[in-house]
Amino acid sequence: MKATIIINPSSGKEQALEYVKKAEDILSEQGYHVTVNETAKELDATQFCTDACKECHDLVVSIGGDGTLHETINGLMDQDHRPKLAIIPLGTVNDFARALQIPLNPDQAIETLRSSHVKNVDMGKLNDQLFANVIAAGSLAEALSSVPSEDKSKLGAFAYFRDGMKELMSNSASPLKIEHDGEIWEGEAPLFLAALTNSVGGFESMVPDAEVDDGLLHCFIMTNLNMFNTLTAGLSLLLGNLKDHKDVIYFTAKHVKVSSTDPVKTNVDGEEGPPLPVDLRIIPGHIRVVVPEEL
Repeated sequence: MKATIIINPSSGKEQALEYVKKAEDILSEQGYHVTVNETAKELDATQFCTDACKECHDLVVSIGGDGTLHETINGLMDQDHRPKLAIIPLGTVNDFARALQIPLNPDQAIETLRSSHVKNVDMGKLNDQLFANVIAAGSLAEALSSVPSEDKSKLGAFAYFRDGMKELMSNSASPLKIEHDGEIWEGEAPLFLAALTNSVGGFESMVPDAEVDDGLLHCFIMTNLNMFNTLTAGLSLLLGNLKDHKDVIYFTAKHVKVSSTDPVKTNVDGEEGPPLPVDLRIIPGHIRVVVPEEL
């Protein structure tokens, strides 16, 4: 059996390399011949994963944050052979790992490599790329994309919260047109969000009904978030009923198109994405992820 480890050495407050040896040892014990690939630039993880598919590896291990994971899964797209995927989360938020109940403690997550349990997990497709967790569009998404890497390392999830609150209180919005499964919504909104899992931005109660294999995009349109409404929406988020907030439109869909008459950026799995328009689709059960035995 063959396994590829893809590691981002700058993630996990630059402690990622400390975990490689332990992961290698566990995989070797299980009979894997292990190849370690260290990323140095953008899209390295995608290329390493594509190579593993072409060489018919049995397992790909992503060691890093949501950005590394996003690049890795894109290496699985349109491949005749797709290895199983294992995740050692070392990022700021690690939403995908949270949704799959993979431990956020790296040492505990590495022990998951011993698991024989595999779960078929949905992927989203945005234009010509895959995403694992969330797409956001609007002025708030732009603010989150611009959070400096140094702030992410120092402040963790609070860096996103700080910059997001600043943007919401500025009360800026973008004209959006959202088409979903035969329906159309048009209006001003600071944020459109489509999630595949229950965890968004580290808030595991944001989309409590979402399952990693339910075949649905869970979508939110934030319509009027002034300072007071921002506070009440935050409370709704913490209570797990954001979709019932009076200034939030919630729907599920399998196909969504989002466009704007203004230049509007997107945020894809926590990283800057392409500008609108975008076409979103769900790909049911597209990847097999190694999960803890108890799942």
